[in-house]
Amino acid sequence: MNENNTENQIVGIGTAPVETSEEISHESTLYAEPIGHIGTFTVTNSLFTTWIVVFIVLIISIAIKIKIKLIPKGIQNMFEMIIEGAMDLADQVTGSKKITDKVFPFAFSIFMFVLINNWLGLLPFGGFGIIETTAHGKAFIPLIRSGTADINTTLALGVVSVIGANLFGIVSIGIWKLFNKYVNLKALGEMVTKVKKDPAILISAPIMFFVGILELVGEFAKIASLSFRLFGNVFAGEVLLMSMSAILAYGLPLPFMALELFVGFIQAFIFSILTLVYFTIAASDHDEEHEETPAHAGEHNKDQHVHSEQVVV
Repeated sequence: MNENNTENQIVGIGTAPVETSEEISHESTLYAEPIGHIGTFTVTNSLFTTWIVVFIVLIISIAIKIKIKLIPKGIQNMFEMIIEGAMDLADQVTGSKKITDKVFPFAFSIFMFVLINNWLGLLPFGGFGIIETTAHGKAFIPLIRSGTADINTTLALGVVSVIGANLFGIVSIGIWKLFNKYVNLKALGEMVTKVKKDPAILISAPIMFFVGILELVGEFAKIASLSFRLFGNVFAGEVLLMSMSAILAYGLPLPFMALELFVGFIQAFIFSILTLVYFTIAASDHDEEHEETPAHAGEHNKDQHVHSEQVVV
């Protein structure tokens, strides 16, 4: 056999490989390890975990839909309480019930997907894996690894979130207004139409155009921020638990596992809340806000004037 060829052996908790004389390495890697192939398509352990998560979410959704009743009981009652509380929180973030009704299903789906992914990697199923024999020796590759510990998964989630927010902005305020948010042609046009009335427009318009370009760059920064924050926290948790297990396998990792459960929830919560914020920002029309501000200011001054007259009388 060629030295570059590999031999795989599936093992589980409490089992041992046939050859025990050679040391087996088990280290956390930044990349997801391949565990099989479907034709020419490589299946990694993190991808396999995300498939399991999708299956779990699908089963829960079907089970709730089948057992849904007018008077909720059991799992339906629990999920209704969770969703009602989550929607109330979403209303506080978006400031609009209309936006919440449209965006909440997407944001809550992301929350459930990220949360189950984060927690599934903490279960003891990581003890099942493959012993891979390579030219560098034997290595243990777990079958289950949190999907969010793979940068490819978190990048995909970030791209979907940001692109989805911009598509929602197109539907809400129109493609032209969204385009001008990033490439502010309207500000450049005002340099010609308003220069006689307001010469200062020659200074402010280029600044507004440059601000739009910065917002476009900011969209890419959002993807990086969402993906690397989630990946960094989940991967660091895996490394921490593995380090504690290497020091003392029993007892010592338990407090850190409880901490990682909390971190997994917080990261899923932050990701979904930021998604709500991005959708809300994309759906807001800044031009209408600027146009309404002087009118509101005039009404406010008028109210103050009437109030002052009443005081004088």
